[in-house]
Amino acid sequence: MNQTRTFVIRQTFVVPMGLLMVLMVSLFVVCISQGQPLAKVIILALFILPIAALFVESAFRRVVIDQDGITAFRPFRQRQVLFADVTSLETIKVRSRVFITLMAGDDDFIIISNSYGGFPALLEALIAAVPEGTVTEETQQLAKQPPRRHADTFTVWFAVLALIYVLIAQFRA
Repeated sequence: MNQTRTFVIRQTFVVPMGLLMVLMVSLFVVCISQGQPLAKVIILALFILPIAALFVESAFRRVVIDQDGITAFRPFRQRQVLFADVTSLETIKVRSRVFITLMAGDDDFIIISNSYGGFPALLEALIAAVPEGTVTEETQQLAKQPPRRHADTFTVWFAVLALIYVLIAQFRA
């Protein structure tokens, strides 16, 4: 592999998550400005915190593949595995969710899900870069027809629409 390739979480997931965050914060401000009960404001704040954490995690997560290895970047941490050290490239599939595990020795590993944009290209690049004999048969079969993941995107867009409805109802009250 001659070039460095970067893969990020699908924008079809990150963009509606950002919109969801804006709508939730807007609802929070509206609830405070309308003098809504404190319990309602606290419950909304408790919903905002995990959504904000998921948004930040998704927006800043990336995987970089270069000629030497793979590096997974997440907020406040990163993990690298050199291709020369890879002992196995395995796949676990749960419904339409796929997890690729690159193992290097006993305790050095990276787990990558199919939440990344360009997942088929990511999988192909990994298979081409790791040493021969380290790729499991299941992973080779998966590379021929990788599953697409759309359920999470649908769920976030549904939450955006629901929150728009709640905001409209809040202004009518």
